[in-house]
Amino acid sequence: MENHDKQDLYLVCPYVTAQKVVAGKWAVVVLHHLSGGTLRFGQLQRLMPGLTQATLTKQLRALESSGLVRRQVYPQVPPRVEYSLTPIGQAFRPVLDSIAQWGEKYIAYMQQR
Repeated sequence: MENHDKQDLYLVCPYVTAQKVVAGKWAVVVLHHLSGGTLRFGQLQRLMPGLTQATLTKQLRALESSGLVRRQVYPQVPPRVEYSLTPIGQAFRPVLDSIAQWGEKYIAYMQQR
């Protein structure tokens, strides 16, 4: 079998593609919070107190670049920027639900060990 790197399989293999799109440390958490509706940057940051402004900015840009998150800038003073899931980002919601269910099972498993 040929040895392929992840870049070769991106947009070919669905597992590699999904992993690459949500690979950021905070990607799943950001998507989870945005699945509840449109949020401003400060609102997102308050929901994730362990996350720095720079890291949140980087994660949002990556998710926007991947097409999962939409950034809407309103031309007003002070500037208002809102983030929401795109239709393909909304399609990820069942995956988030599955991740949460598995996470709950894993937490229970680890607590019993």
